[in-house]
Amino acid sequence: MDNKLLLYYSPTPSLRTARLHSPHGCFWQGSNRKGSNSVPPTTQLLKGKQLGSQMPVKKDKRQSSSRFSLSNNRELQKLPAFKDVPAAEQEKLFVQKLRQCCVLFDFLSDPLSDLKWKEVKRAALSEMVEYITHNRNVITEPIYPEVVHVFAVNMFRTLPPSSNPTGAEFDPEEDEPTLEAAWPHLQLVYEFFLRFLESPDFQPNVAKKYIDQKFVMQLLDLFDSEDPRERDFLKTTLHRIYGKFLGLRAYIRKQINNIFYSFIYETEHHNGIAELLEILGSIINGFALPLKEEHKIFLLKVLLPLHKVKSLSVYHPQLAYCVVQFLEKDSTLTEPTVMALLKYWPKTHSPKEVMFLNELEEILDVIEPSEFVKVMEPLFRQLAKCVSSPHFQVAERALYYWNNEYIMSLISDNAARILPIMFPSLYRNSKTHWNKTIHGLIYNALKLFMEMNQKLFDDCTQQFRAEKNKEKAKWKEREEAWVKIENLAKSNPQVSMHRHYSSLCGHVTPAPVSLPLSTQ
Repeated sequence: MDNKLLLYYSPTPSLRTARLHSPHGCFWQGSNRKGSNSVPPTTQLLKGKQLGSQMPVKKDKRQSSSRFSLSNNRELQKLPAFKDVPAAEQEKLFVQKLRQCCVLFDFLSDPLSDLKWKEVKRAALSEMVEYITHNRNVITEPIYPEVVHVFAVNMFRTLPPSSNPTGAEFDPEEDEPTLEAAWPHLQLVYEFFLRFLESPDFQPNVAKKYIDQKFVMQLLDLFDSEDPRERDFLKTTLHRIYGKFLGLRAYIRKQINNIFYSFIYETEHHNGIAELLEILGSIINGFALPLKEEHKIFLLKVLLPLHKVKSLSVYHPQLAYCVVQFLEKDSTLTEPTVMALLKYWPKTHSPKEVMFLNELEEILDVIEPSEFVKVMEPLFRQLAKCVSSPHFQVAERALYYWNNEYIMSLISDNAARILPIMFPSLYRNSKTHWNKTIHGLIYNALKLFMEMNQKLFDDCTQQFRAEKNKEKAKWKEREEAWVKIENLAKSNPQVSMHRHYSSLCGHVTPAPVSLPLSTQ
């Protein structure tokens, strides 16, 4: 493969993003309001290692192979190069090479078998990639069914069972991915098919007879592959198909919805959720206004429930991007979105709570002031709980909201309703929180509130102190009531007789338990 092709499929985030969202490759241009990022976050691949490089993996644990139907006759004839035959015979040779590449080999159980014929197929695929990239008028009508057939034979297969079906979710920072043993051929087939779709000679009207709903359904099934390299190619391939085949767009969205429904409510396991969300980020970016009802339902019934799945960390950046894109398109969706996030807010999972706080700040960055008023009270009640969290990262992330200029402008405009909600948590934790960093952040927040409205701040201070004094008086009243009850019990002759009888029988009478019951 030449250097240009390697560069095109580089796995680095910047180049992958450029490939997926460049003017050449993307069919929408997004807006950028209030600091919103118009480029979806990309999925993480192999901890920065090159796709084409050989990774040191444990073959028995981290390398697998899909269940291919191996060809019986695997002895391939090396065909002449395109440059060595007349132009009139190149189409016939092209078809021969395509059919030759339908032969499948064993890469896992016997990787050293058929090495000569594997190399013939690899060379043919590589040559065809170059051929359709650098030549025009070579994708003729007879070529379409052959190309689609080559892709289907090589790619559409039964995926191996998950290497970790019930364990903890895959962590791209810590875990080595399970790699596809047949990748040397699969990679070239993906590259060839992508060049086929991107060729100036490609005609969707001709290809739609072969790239149909069944083809798309089988393509989507492959997103559950454990190999992140394959999912990255699938992401780009589906993106191209969505852009070129208008008649398949609704079907693609529907089938992605079905995958999400199954993931949320049935399996909670799918390897390609992040990649599918990344594609949807571009799709949402291109939705026409006003939004159709089906798109609003997709946000409320599919995207938002994705927040409650335990493996949220694997795909959260892509999910948050999709949610923010919707709110930029239609600000009236802000209230149901924020209320859904508060509904799904994690109770015992602090890292997940930090993710929610990150997403909520992204939403507040694009929120309209009129929509902020509708959600600010329940929103800041939750933030008050976060500030009081004993997990310092949760408290720290919540207090960083006070470093956001746009959020501070919203708070300043509505300080009369927000400060009474936040003040008790801020004041109490400024003295009692165990972490010194939190003390400094709380003092900063209190100082900003004081500068906004000194009189309101003083009123909240007096009210807080009055509540504290009232609480102390109530506890003192309870203690006095219990002392009175104990004294009455001691003076009761029946209690004395019962204790005397119990001591004679060898029984131990438990002391009365002091319960915080009101005597009022």
